[in-house]
Amino acid sequence: MANRSRKTTRSGRRSTRASLHQPRPSIWESIQGANQRAQQRANQRAWRRQGLTSVKAAIADTNTLDVYELPTAQLILRSLLAFLLLVPSAISTLALFTITEHTGDSHFWTNIAQSRPFLFFAVGSFLMTGWFYSRLFSQFFLYLYVLGHELTHVIFICICGGRVSGFNVTLDGGYVMTNKSNVLIALSPYFVPFWSFVVLAISSLLKLFWDIPYHDYALYLAIGATWTFHLAYTIWMIPRDQPDLKENGTFFSIVIIYLANVLLLATMLCLVPGGLNFKSYAVHWVSLFSHFMEFSEVLIQKASLTAQKLKL
Repeated sequence: MANRSRKTTRSGRRSTRASLHQPRPSIWESIQGANQRAQQRANQRAWRRQGLTSVKAAIADTNTLDVYELPTAQLILRSLLAFLLLVPSAISTLALFTITEHTGDSHFWTNIAQSRPFLFFAVGSFLMTGWFYSRLFSQFFLYLYVLGHELTHVIFICICGGRVSGFNVTLDGGYVMTNKSNVLIALSPYFVPFWSFVVLAISSLLKLFWDIPYHDYALYLAIGATWTFHLAYTIWMIPRDQPDLKENGTFFSIVIIYLANVLLLATMLCLVPGGLNFKSYAVHWVSLFSHFMEFSEVLIQKASLTAQKLKL
């Protein structure tokens, strides 16, 4: 079975204004850059001759290699499927912001915003957002993100029955060598907050041995910070010409990522004490979908009547 290389690379992004203040690369640096690009293309050709495939997730703005593009027929089919998935994506989002408590007419967000778990979650999210825009210790956090990105690939490769034959992470990027790739493996790092699950696992382990004061509040704050870290870097990475997205069609991948993140947020809110009730959310979701189907049926009937009148 052909091996596949899943790789994350890092490249600095410069604005036009900033580049004016940067020294131009020397002749030697230009030659080195050209040599690296030529070697990369040669490696890609050699891998293809051996039946291997390289699958990357790049942090650079552009990707000179086009081997990740889907065939036209598959791209069209996945784009059509993505259009269909826009409906559950919109309904899932709308359900979160319009749900009311089953005991009255109060909005869910009004109730949860007054709870302490949400307050600490919001504080953690706010602090991480401030850090992200300040760019403090950006290299360290970028390394953590790349590490979490690749480890998420590894976990889902194992879940899907694949084999990991190589793994490496550095400040310049990382890669995972595997014999299997699919939609779940390729897109999982964009909707699975790896470090949030690490924090949750550590918290559960600590609870087994020690009774720490305000442990739950610290957990909510840490989950808010790590989930925002995941979300901020996901939004930051997607516009940067991701081969992970091209592998399955960019439009299709973005819709899947959005829908998965919304459902993940709903799941997180269901797990918070006093938070969202899963049954209430599911019932509300089905109700909204039923209204959508009724509305669509009315539109189809009107369109049919209009077409008949035009024929007459």
